[in-house]
Amino acid sequence: MTRIARARAILVSDYGRGLLRQPTLRSALAEASAPVVWDPHPRGPAAVAGARLTTPNFAELRQLTGDAGAGSPLTTATRAGHELRRRWRVGAVAVTMGADGAVLCHSGSTPLVVPPPSTVEHVEDTCGAGDRFAATAALALGDGALVSEAVGEAVAAASAYVAAGGAAGLHRDQERPRAVAPVRTAEELIAKVRADGGTVVATGGCFDILHAGHVATLQAARRLGDCLIICLNSDRSVRGLKGPERPVNPEADRARLLAALDCVDAVVVFDEPTPHQVLARLRPDVWVKGGDYAGDGGPELPEAELIHRWGGKVVTVPYLAGRSTTGTISAARQRGLHLVKGAV
Repeated sequence: MTRIARARAILVSDYGRGLLRQPTLRSALAEASAPVVWDPHPRGPAAVAGARLTTPNFAELRQLTGDAGAGSPLTTATRAGHELRRRWRVGAVAVTMGADGAVLCHSGSTPLVVPPPSTVEHVEDTCGAGDRFAATAALALGDGALVSEAVGEAVAAASAYVAAGGAAGLHRDQERPRAVAPVRTAEELIAKVRADGGTVVATGGCFDILHAGHVATLQAARRLGDCLIICLNSDRSVRGLKGPERPVNPEADRARLLAALDCVDAVVVFDEPTPHQVLARLRPDVWVKGGDYAGDGGPELPEAELIHRWGGKVVTVPYLAGRSTTGTISAARQRGLHLVKGAV
């Protein structure tokens, strides 16, 4: 038990063999100051209260909670994940979803969906991927990472593990191809995707100066469905939100840049302060925002109530910290000021 007390991070997994039912061991784990990652088994006991993270796969989660699986896998994972978190009184539940990455249920009502960084085709053997996921998450938490950061690292590590195990047809540097033929409008695109039984994903923002953080969010969002629609604030909308000096780039240029990205299927410009009207018209299945909007346990997104009316899901995806249009503009101004002073 001394080693548990001194540990930097603790990974708990006994594959349902009964070890974790020992009272002395459970007491030591409950009192540990290090982050505890609990990799559960349907035959095993509940996690100790206060564990930082528990990592069931989708099938295990349904068995542990008795969830009937009504709705989509994302809906089920979110519902059952929050139920397991409440029942076990743990910090967060990361539900591993195989090729779809993981769904993180934490203290906020909006789940964090973490898709894999690349697609692995013709998977032959995934044995051990869950162990790699849990171990990576534990190490990351031990190094001081946020739970969302740890889950992101774990998804990447598990994906790489599967790819290195003989998976064929891996396309590391290619984005997922578009699932639909070119169409003229977002409405036509949505109609075609739905006719084929696909999932419509949407996200929104000003995208005034396109940067790496934007691209990372859009690429992650595109992996969640069969098309990605961008709801873009018009020039008038941006001025109302950001002030008279914005936008830097006019809406036509911003829309053209976004449409040129392989991960974007259509762009819709709206004039209102919020995207509520355009969302009510398009009715996407999934509404996505970057993780900076919710973070670990942040408030529910303002569009959530509207999206839920037609059974849609609201999720966040990981974002690149330190990237923002405001920061880019500020840095450019500072650089310009220094150059002027140097010239004088």
